[in-house]
Amino acid sequence: MSLFRHAAFEISVAEPRGLPPPNGAEIAFAGRSNAGKSSAINTLAAHTRLAFVSKTPGRTQLINFFRLRCGAVMVDLPGYGYAEVPEKIRRQWQGLLENYLRERPNLIGLVLIMDSRRPLTPLDRQMLDWFAPSGRPVHVLLTKSDKLTRSEAAKTLAATRKALAEWGEAVSVQMFSSLKKTGIDEVEQVVGQWLEALPAMDATEGEGEK
Repeated sequence: MSLFRHAAFEISVAEPRGLPPPNGAEIAFAGRSNAGKSSAINTLAAHTRLAFVSKTPGRTQLINFFRLRCGAVMVDLPGYGYAEVPEKIRRQWQGLLENYLRERPNLIGLVLIMDSRRPLTPLDRQMLDWFAPSGRPVHVLLTKSDKLTRSEAAKTLAATRKALAEWGEAVSVQMFSSLKKTGIDEVEQVVGQWLEALPAMDATEGEGEK
């Protein structure tokens, strides 16, 4: 059974105090604005409008939670590197994203979206510098790979994999295309291994009281 297919929307959150109680392992999806994050989520879930796709970078202002059939949660984070938005709004979004990534106890890994034509921008590197030391795994999707020739894609993947070694063995990378529907199985295998590595109850239950 597909891991992400039949994901169901649960809640949108605009500020940290609105975050729901931890309930199931969470896999966060993050990326620079207009890198193809919403399209990737829709492709993985086999749903054309599960995540909102906008031609205007920075339109996704909320944290959106989608429950998977296995009990885990796919979490769509606001894009970073926002274009043409007021500074006050940019700070609000950034605060929401940072609070979630720093404080969420049941976050088990990060799927980081990068445009394959422009991987590892300074903001992507900043995200890796900040998140990778947590020890939680990061899987990079190099999206829009259909825009590259086969030779270009191979060179980009090899160069990006080499560059990512700077952040340790817990960071992996693959090519992905929402248009061609390629790379889905690889994402599911990686995230599935994250879930399998958890104690059985952690993937389906909240943290509970200690």
